[in-house]
Amino acid sequence: MTPRILAFSGSLRTGSYNHLMVQNAANGAKAAGAEVTVIRLADFNLPVFDEDLEAKGTPDGAKRLKELMKSHHGLLIASPEYNSSVTAALKNAIDWASRPAPNEKPLECFAYKVAGLMGSSPGNLGGLRGLVHLRAILGNIQTLVIPDQYALIKAHEAFDDKGIIKDEKQRAAVENIGKRVAEIARKLNG
Repeated sequence: MTPRILAFSGSLRTGSYNHLMVQNAANGAKAAGAEVTVIRLADFNLPVFDEDLEAKGTPDGAKRLKELMKSHHGLLIASPEYNSSVTAALKNAIDWASRPAPNEKPLECFAYKVAGLMGSSPGNLGGLRGLVHLRAILGNIQTLVIPDQYALIKAHEAFDDKGIIKDEKQRAAVENIGKRVAEIARKLNG
């Protein structure tokens, strides 16, 4: 069985360090034999979640994101830290994807999926405080979050001009998160 991994960051910013980071983790998952789909949340044009809006019909972007999540066995998420927590864009995407649809199992996008978390920041904590919140959110919606995580400090200096993490140890740690998600997803679904 080939595990399918969905990889994205919680940043909407063009040139996001977290998007670069999740691409490095995706390389680790691919090396472990996974099929990886890397997306950008900005491409889904998700309005702020609102039950009144949902009652009028789930937005197309939310439907597309949810279908992608349902069709994958695992998630790689790189999250920036905004005011010691996750970004509004990431929380909003999770909120839309978690909404039940007719003839769907509860939390089908998240339940019993495996996730690997990482973050990056120009600062000295690398987004670590936000990862604590993301781990709690995903754990509460029945996602198996692997214990390995990585917070990349001084992200503005960490990548080469091709988006690869320059430091070999840091790159190996990030790629290992992708590898571990692929291995666990294979075991859980194989």
